Amino acid sequence: MTTTPRSRARSFDSAAALYGRHRPGYPETLYDAVEELAGRPFAGARVADVGAGTGIGTAPMRARGAEVVAVEPGDGMAAEFRRGRPDIPVVRGDGDRLPLAGASFDFVTYAQAWHWTDPVRSVPEARRVLKPGGALAIWWNDLDESVGWVAAQGRRIRSFFEDDGLAGGAGAVGGNRAALGFRTLPRGLGSGFATRSVSWSRRIPLEAHLANLSSHSAFLLLGEAGTRRFLDAERARLEPLFPDGVVEEPYVVSVSVAVA
Repeated sequence: MTTTPRSRARSFDSAAALYGRHRPGYPETLYDAVEELAGRPFAGARVADVGAGTGIGTAPMRARGAEVVAVEPGDGMAAEFRRGRPDIPVVRGDGDRLPLAGASFDFVTYAQAWHWTDPVRSVPEARRVLKPGGALAIWWNDLDESVGWVAAQGRRIRSFFEDDGLAGGAGAVGGNRAALGFRTLPRGLGSGFATRSVSWSRRIPLEAHLANLSSHSAFLLLGEAGTRRFLDAERARLEPLFPDGVVEEPYVVSVSVAVA
């Protein structure tokens, strides 16, 4: 199957409710790390959260006292955002063409979304809308392959998709560094990026874990029949490991912050 970054990014529109229900959030320690690396708190700051999706990463910044504007290109995702976060404004656009005034934001954030941009365009756009001393914060939330069952699942996912050209899109559901090689940090922002890793976990039903897998672009593009085939086999493998039907998903959030 031949895909483009645009088709992968827009695949979420058809499954926005699934995405909003089952994708993991982020620990408070992530936002602590962003504030520390940026040298300022979210409280009182103006934040543009780009590629906001259903608002999973947006709402905690608002809860910390930030004035947040979400930027989202997808019809389905923006509609789900408005349904679930009616108190947060969302505007249509993407990181390559930010519909925002220049020098007007203290933070530009990308939660699990920077890899959908073209850095040739998105770096100048971030620099344009940031105030002097403002910060660009980029993070990705990945299942932790230092845990044995996660590593085994990641190998199965990559093997399943190896002939489809979609393995990169499955990275966040078990990808190693090679599979995630399409993620790169940009240059041209201040003194460069400071990076931190934050480990955390969540306990969810096995069916919710499988639904989380199915919400990733590789499975959305694969289609219902192929996705069901993989998930049925995966359920059979995981049930003996989690006989109580509850999975503890371990994550590592990699966050990078550059001050403009």
